[in-house]
Amino acid sequence: MNFLVDTANLEDIRFCNTYFPVIGVTTNPTLIAREKVADPVAHILAIREIIGPDKQLHVQLTETGFEEMLEEAGAVVAAAGKNTFLKVPVSPVGLQVTAALSEQGIGVTETAILSVGQAVLAARAGARYVAPYVSRLDNINGKGVEVVSQIAAILQGFGMGTEILAASFKTVQQIVDVGLAGGENVTVNAELMRQMASHPLTDSGIAGFSGDWKRQYGERTLLSFLRK
Repeated sequence: MNFLVDTANLEDIRFCNTYFPVIGVTTNPTLIAREKVADPVAHILAIREIIGPDKQLHVQLTETGFEEMLEEAGAVVAAAGKNTFLKVPVSPVGLQVTAALSEQGIGVTETAILSVGQAVLAARAGARYVAPYVSRLDNINGKGVEVVSQIAAILQGFGMGTEILAASFKTVQQIVDVGLAGGENVTVNAELMRQMASHPLTDSGIAGFSGDWKRQYGERTLLSFLRK
């Protein structure tokens, strides 16, 4: 199971890229607009600089016409470099764009997936990833984890070569359940990622280790003994 961080906040990206085993960053127009930057391209390039050339950067297209989306896609990849994936919202024109970009060898993440049928069409169009929205489905009583499980069964059963990149999470348990349902990849906001890494009993355990050591050896660490 692979993790990406779902944000355009540079501080959160820097933190998660430093401390957590993330394979990349996903953004969308809402996340970029939330940062209130004057130049979104410069901001995207700043993200690329933080994560380096080898990690994935997913950037959503903002054009809506076929030719314009293709032009925008080419320009984004040229600017942000290798391992840049274009997020394309699922729709008739989105599927058309996905097929064209796939033929050019450009990676596409079909986003805003809310049904199994959409995911299958996106896979057949050549999408590298499909991004089902888990919490949004749950909010309309759509059983997001179950939809992910059904998508995984079809994609894997027919060997389509498209992977799931599940998005839209509100709880750590949803993330775990998606992994158990066959979701190979998840994109998670920085706060949920921090929650995944922490537990109050872990904190108390660490405090206990430290207290026991200091009562016996004071402020000296194991390294200080090894250095003598």
